[in-house]
Amino acid sequence: MMNRRSEGGDSCIAISTTTTSISRFHHASVSSSCSDPATSGAHTHTWMRKGLPCVCFKNKGHYSRICVNEERVRRLKNRTKVYFDPTLLEHQEALRVLWSSTFPDQKLDGLISDQWKKMGWQGKDPSTDFRGAGFISLENLLFFAKTFSISFQCLIRKQGLKDAAWEYPFAVAGLNITFMLMKMLDLDSNKPRTLVSAVFVHMLSENEWAFDLLYCVAFAIMDKKFVDKNASYMEFNDILKSTRAQLEDELLLDDVSKIEDMPSFRLLH
Repeated sequence: MMNRRSEGGDSCIAISTTTTSISRFHHASVSSSCSDPATSGAHTHTWMRKGLPCVCFKNKGHYSRICVNEERVRRLKNRTKVYFDPTLLEHQEALRVLWSSTFPDQKLDGLISDQWKKMGWQGKDPSTDFRGAGFISLENLLFFAKTFSISFQCLIRKQGLKDAAWEYPFAVAGLNITFMLMKMLDLDSNKPRTLVSAVFVHMLSENEWAFDLLYCVAFAIMDKKFVDKNASYMEFNDILKSTRAQLEDELLLDDVSKIEDMPSFRLLH
């Protein structure tokens, strides 16, 4: 099903589709990659902001501008299918970078070490914790550590609290958040099945780092709920469900057209 409208010399076709992104542990930018007066801004219809992405074709000239990048969705889905492989040098290096980003003043003894428990892994070998979340969960942790380093450090060190004891294992919690987002956004499906996932597809078409940014927001929300409730680790699943519900509510707000518009984005600094 398609909706068509014309403005000036351009014709826009709204199509139901999916899109985008790949990020490695060396990322470059979190800026939006597509904007056009005809398809964004204050005069954009709700269905275009919240539902179907828009493909715009110029009537004049020999070029076209595509606001939906299906390649991004394909790449993001491919990221979710990559298992963590402790024998791959790239995956080993990613773990080392995560350690140095988290504890820059502490030398890592090895990829198998009791030191990893300090970061909230379950044992001395973090590779055994990944399971269903895969390598993308490590990418998410690295993105958080490098993009919002102050927030990341506050969360992992529990700065400002009387007791610095672990309320939950930080790293393992991060893996669970990645898995929760994959399910919430229908990344295991061929097309969006919910309005929330359709909205996210549009956000991804505007910003290739949308998934990684949403991950950071989700982690901040989860931590705040955990601390506010003074919860125990036995309540982690309930906190995660509550986090998902809040994310879904915020993504569907009328004035939210990108991750940075979400009210909880302000938790990051």
